[in-house]
Amino acid sequence: MTQDFVHLRMHTEFSIKDGMLNPKKVVHKAIASGMKALAITDATAMFGDVIFYKAASAAGIKPILGADCSITNHYNRDDYLRLLFLARNHQGYLTLCDLLSRAWLTNQYKDRGEVDLDWITPEMADGLIVLSGFNTGAIGKAILNGSLSAAEQEALRLSQKFPHFFMELQRVGRPNDEMLVAESVKLAKKLGLPVVATQPIQFENSEDFEFHEARVAIADGFTLANKARPRIYTPQQYFRTKEEMCELFKDIPSAIENSVEIAKRCNVTIKLGKPQLPIFPTPDGMSLKDYMAQLAREGLDRRLKVLYPDEKKREAEFPRYKERLEREIKIIQDMDFPGYFLIVQDFINWAKTHGCPVGPGRGSGAGSLVAYSLGITDLDPLAYDLLFERFLNPERVSMPDFDVDFCQNNRGRVIEYVKSKYGEESVSQIATFGTMGAKGVIKDVGRVLDMSYSEADRLSRMIPTRPGHNTTLEEALSEEPQFRAEVRNNPQARKLIEYALKLEGTTRSLGIHAGGVLIAPGKLIDFCPLYAAGMLPENVISMYDKKDVEAVGLVKFDFLGLTTLTIIERALDYIEKNTGVRPDIEHMECDDEDTYKKIFQTGDTVAVFQFESPGMHKLLIDAKPTQLSDLIALNALYRPGPMDLIPDFLDIRAGRKKAEYADPRLIPILEDTAGIMVYQEQVMLVAQKIGGYSLGGADILRRAMGKKDVAEMERQSKVFIEGAAKNGVSEEVAAHLFELMRKFAGYGFNKSHAAAYSYVAYKTGWLKNYYPAEFLASSLSEVMTDPEKSLKILMDAKRHSVKLLGPDINESEFNYTSPKTMEIRMGLGALKGVGSAPAEAIKAEREQNGPFKDPFDLVKRVGSQLITKKIIQVFAMAGVFDSIEPNRRKWFENADVVVQSAQENEKAADQFSLFGEEPSNEVPIKEVAPWSDRTRMEKEQYVLGFYFSGHPLEAYQSELKRNFGALVAGTESENPGEYLVAGMYLGCEQRRGKDGSPFVTLHLATPDGPVDYSVKNQYFEQERVRIKEIPKGEIVVVELNKSHSKKSGKTWASPGAFYPLYELRHRQRAHIVIQPAEEADPKELERLILDVQMTHPEEAIRVDFEFSDDRSFRVRLPCPYKAAADWTLVRDLEDSPSIRQVEVAYGL
Repeated sequence: MTQDFVHLRMHTEFSIKDGMLNPKKVVHKAIASGMKALAITDATAMFGDVIFYKAASAAGIKPILGADCSITNHYNRDDYLRLLFLARNHQGYLTLCDLLSRAWLTNQYKDRGEVDLDWITPEMADGLIVLSGFNTGAIGKAILNGSLSAAEQEALRLSQKFPHFFMELQRVGRPNDEMLVAESVKLAKKLGLPVVATQPIQFENSEDFEFHEARVAIADGFTLANKARPRIYTPQQYFRTKEEMCELFKDIPSAIENSVEIAKRCNVTIKLGKPQLPIFPTPDGMSLKDYMAQLAREGLDRRLKVLYPDEKKREAEFPRYKERLEREIKIIQDMDFPGYFLIVQDFINWAKTHGCPVGPGRGSGAGSLVAYSLGITDLDPLAYDLLFERFLNPERVSMPDFDVDFCQNNRGRVIEYVKSKYGEESVSQIATFGTMGAKGVIKDVGRVLDMSYSEADRLSRMIPTRPGHNTTLEEALSEEPQFRAEVRNNPQARKLIEYALKLEGTTRSLGIHAGGVLIAPGKLIDFCPLYAAGMLPENVISMYDKKDVEAVGLVKFDFLGLTTLTIIERALDYIEKNTGVRPDIEHMECDDEDTYKKIFQTGDTVAVFQFESPGMHKLLIDAKPTQLSDLIALNALYRPGPMDLIPDFLDIRAGRKKAEYADPRLIPILEDTAGIMVYQEQVMLVAQKIGGYSLGGADILRRAMGKKDVAEMERQSKVFIEGAAKNGVSEEVAAHLFELMRKFAGYGFNKSHAAAYSYVAYKTGWLKNYYPAEFLASSLSEVMTDPEKSLKILMDAKRHSVKLLGPDINESEFNYTSPKTMEIRMGLGALKGVGSAPAEAIKAEREQNGPFKDPFDLVKRVGSQLITKKIIQVFAMAGVFDSIEPNRRKWFENADVVVQSAQENEKAADQFSLFGEEPSNEVPIKEVAPWSDRTRMEKEQYVLGFYFSGHPLEAYQSELKRNFGALVAGTESENPGEYLVAGMYLGCEQRRGKDGSPFVTLHLATPDGPVDYSVKNQYFEQERVRIKEIPKGEIVVVELNKSHSKKSGKTWASPGAFYPLYELRHRQRAHIVIQPAEEADPKELERLILDVQMTHPEEAIRVDFEFSDDRSFRVRLPCPYKAAADWTLVRDLEDSPSIRQVEVAYGL
């Protein structure tokens, strides 16, 4: 009979940089091996411990929690040590949480959290079982270095410090393993120390070794072939069976026996389930229940005075608000959640009174009148029929969850307030884990296999992109013939995908949850370990993710950053600066007719929150909303699923169709949405009014419908039909209604969320209507790093007759600004490579000491550390110095002179100051001719990401119209017909539609912004080779066919063939006409002419030189159109000072 054995050392994927084992799946491996217990010991981490604990416990395997810890070597920190810590009991678990937290929060070295053994008290040590670390521990390293006496001293020190200390033995095929085992056993025997055998598990099977090497190389930034790559693992570090381990250590049976003995001694129970809130202080010892009720009643009185200024009206409305409030208060008290409401209202009201904008609500919490009364939300739930039970259901006890939106720029301040109130040690953010997705893992593996970036990127682009779904490699291989063929026929691609399939889904990185904040009732480390990237306080996170922190009893509060709130706040600042008045947007009514008419009914919603997409733009035009309830409905409808209901919704609203109600009692529930169930709350109300459900029961029904549980639906159907019968509804009608509810519950939207976000949307629409420049400038500031979004908003501002001003050294700030009503000034932050530090320094210096005279003055005053040569060149390309010197090329080419001069002056400053003199900044600079318009625009586009002061297509418009009849893409008529349109080619992207069918999106750029057309996949496949040869930035002409769909009522644009302009020029035998400048240098002109006189008459572009004195001659320039893909000669000659004009001509 085989001895028992327990694995005590295992790195899972949550070691982040190494380890491939999934902590859930590995449990099954232990079961298959007949093991009764298993340890998880990630590298100075416990990220996966709760996942492992739950999986092991559920499977009947005893979970042992530990960590393979880096230990500070005070003699040489570069030669770090390791010890394996296992939690012997709950105190040991808390000790691990403490040690790992201190390691990452206070004792990092070279991106490594280290445990200092001096931290460990005798009480802490008693809760741990400690293993020596074999070759990575101080004892093992001393033996390997030949210092047996040092090894003995270290063994004595550790065994005295840790009462449960074991000498660790390993055999995994490393060169010195046998020697180290032998010496370790001798030393243990001499000192009377127990030994234990461990297997340093990194992967499941021995054949996974190469894949694990790739995983480690990805994390460390090496290629597999790199000779400098550390090679510290062996193929033997797989999950050995207990039979293999017993055979491996049959000469040291006690080492096997002790693995089981240690497992018996490790008894950790993590308390899972019950949430524990921090203690909220109340005045005069008042109970949490009474204090919450008091604040809610007082808050309701304040709210009603604003909602109903007329006292008589207020008195008439009071009873229904009072009844709802008291009902909610009782439910909250009965469910023991007053503390949660008090904590949330406290930090929200602090934010509101300290200049941190807060959203009106998010999610189902907006349905609570108590929340509205406490100031947690800002939308009256009674006015919009929002249901409390959708948020907190007394018949299904679960923790309430308010998602709170804060201004992105101020979110950190609110978190700091919470830390100050509850203590730094009680507050942290939450970990998230990034995994290797299909596209990413292809690039990662391609890099470590030394494949070119372009090749790996090409393969990754074959993975189809689908909205809301991350396509896996298996799916791509199954669904994409081109990808499958590439893998089958290309050995390099086949090897890459073999590795990628093994690594896909593995944890790759650690991040911070977008909104989750933990507030513990005491120290967080009494619940979970903590981590902090760079030991920065703002980076402190739990080692457990959001599910696991809730599992151990911590309560997550959602502090979400919403950039729209930042946009609104900044826009109000600009408005106040320009007009002297700050609109009271917090208390405005949502009934401005002009806003609905000019913004929402016309679809003028670029930058309007939640209503920006082209599809929503079209829906708004068709729906013609006139009130907030309309916006709420449209917001809920324009989503996958209910989108199919939009045509009926529009027809009923327009009177083309009549709404149908199976029962008159449905009219007040459904009339706002044209008789269609759009909201989850409507499903609940139908269940209540028709089926006789309580609202709590109706919420349970709604959830069950969403899960599509057939057995439960059968049961609920009977309950509904019986309840409907009691309310006088026939079985046939009730059954029909139940089916409708079941259908709509699957994709019905949360009305509370739609209402709160539509309220924010209305505010942005109102700002855009009355203050377009201020609002759009603020919006631009939030998308400065996204050229595509920036250009879209800039084009919209242009349509609103807003004057667009370029970046200026004496006017611009970091953000976009609105210096005057109907003006937008570009911010320096919009320029590539310009951070906030130089921009803020420029602004501060300018405000203190006046405008800058030139770049010399700029660098002198701000300093060459911030204003580098690169910054000067970026500024020159973007036109930042135009108001000083319009020749951008001058400062671009003299940037090194400017910076060098400033640096020399800085060095000489002290010496000159002894004599009371200033160092001179007068240095000679090179005079150069300005860039051509084309070059200027290209430089500008390089640093902005888009064309601002002009667009290259403009130079071709007359040629395109005159010779081909081509219009600028996007300006063609909406009417059906055939058109030729032109634009700058940005590339093609293969995608799949909702039905899975492939299509290609053709991306073009025009002076009015980007234009996309969907191209038939068949055409793209036929012309793939030719299309791939078209360089990005080329002008292309597209054959466009517009047709009208009777079914949808829409006009569809279907591009057919498209051709680069250079190809069309070649077909029509276009030629180049060069007009030299009158002051042209004869020698330069002679060299220029000689350069283009070549002999390849069969595929040549004719070049005509026309002089002002009527002299002219021709040459044949040998440029087959494929070789001269962009007619680069035209561009090159434009920048020559000897050339006055270069143009393309057709005909003789």
